[in-house]
Amino acid sequence: MKFNVKITISLKGGMLDPEARAIQHALSNLGFETESLSTARLFEIALEAADEQEANAKAAEMCERLLANPVIHSYTIEVAGQ
Repeated sequence: MKFNVKITISLKGGMLDPEARAIQHALSNLGFETESLSTARLFEIALEAADEQEANAKAAEMCERLLANPVIHSYTIEVAGQ
């Protein structure tokens, strides 16, 4: 069965996010004041799996082995069937 998986990877709390700081500064220069800002990466993946649980397990393995550094990143996984 084909599944669409969305993986969002973000920095854990307390980690420096220089990209977010630069964006927040640029927004301020444009007149948009923000209290906080953080960045995240979104991966949208179509994959084959027997069921939703297997699709979630495959996505988690992708995160642990390549997409995220578990020391500094946290991630969420959303699985939807096609």
